[in-house]
Amino acid sequence: VQLQASGGGLVQAGGSLRLSCAASGRVFSFSVIRWYRQAPGKQRELVAGITSGGNTNYIEAVKGRFTISTDNAKNMIYLQMNSLKPEDTATYYCNAVKSLGFKVYWGQGTQVTVSS
Repeated sequence: VQLQASGGGLVQAGGSLRLSCAASGRVFSFSVIRWYRQAPGKQRELVAGITSGGNTNYIEAVKGRFTISTDNAKNMIYLQMNSLKPEDTATYYCNAVKSLGFKVYWGQGTQVTVSS
């Protein structure tokens, strides 16, 4: 299974971006899918997650601004990011855990830069 993230870029504060993550395997075969981010000099942190049952969770810093979703037909994972802030600047990674065997997969990361 491979995960290919895309959609990052440079945006002004208050703007929006939609990150995409293309999975080579079936999205419904994952028990949980997550987006992480890592800012320069900081540890990687979990941003949002969605289970195979559709339950979502978000860190407090992005609640109400970010939305994680999947398109099982297209094997795609999305992170819609609205009202972006400079502190959202980071490299964003998609992550998925297989339902059988719990193997973990990572995408290669996509850079998001929010200017003030």
